[in-house]
Formats: sequence, C-alpha cells, structure tokens
Amino acid sequence: MHAESLQIDFHLPGCRSLKEKRHRLARLRDKFGRVTNMAVCESDQNDVHDRAQWTFVAIASSEKIVHKTIQEVCEWSAQTLDATIVHVHRENIA
Repeated sequence: MHAESLQIDFHLPGCRSLKEKRHRLARLRDKFGRVTNMAVCESDQNDVHDRAQWTFVAIASSEKIVHKTIQEVCEWSAQTLDATIVHVHRENIA
C-alpha cells in the first residue's frame, strides 16, 4: 500500500467573505472529494477570507497511481481555480 499527502496553500485575491471563499473553492471538493482513493479537507485558514489550505491524502496499491492522482490535483488546481497557489507540500506517508 502506498500513500501520499498533499497540502496546498491558496491566496484568493479580492475575496471578501467566507461565503465567497467557499464558493470559489467548492469545485475543488466537488471534483476530488468523489475520488475513491482520496481524502480531502480544508485543513487551515478556515476563518480567513483570502487564504485557504487544503490537504489531500491519496492511497493506492501502486505508487504510480498515487503520484498520478496527487499530480492531477496540483495541475487542476493551478489551471482551474480562481485562486493563486502560494505553497505546495507533498509527502510520502506510506
């Protein structure tokens, strides 16, 4: 079994409310929260309007699948979300 965690810190320029923040990042949970081998959560900056931190944990029998899944999150987030990625931390955990 292989597992990897991914932590992404976002800056949401111009975001003025928690409601707007949740709306701008909702597609992140909608897309990756349904992936069967992944856990997703907003892990920090919960009450800050223009900042967010999300953590993803991918688990699979193949290291290749885990890396591909985590890479997809990084690429999709950078290309799709109305937010700027300010920090990414990846860590093999199993």
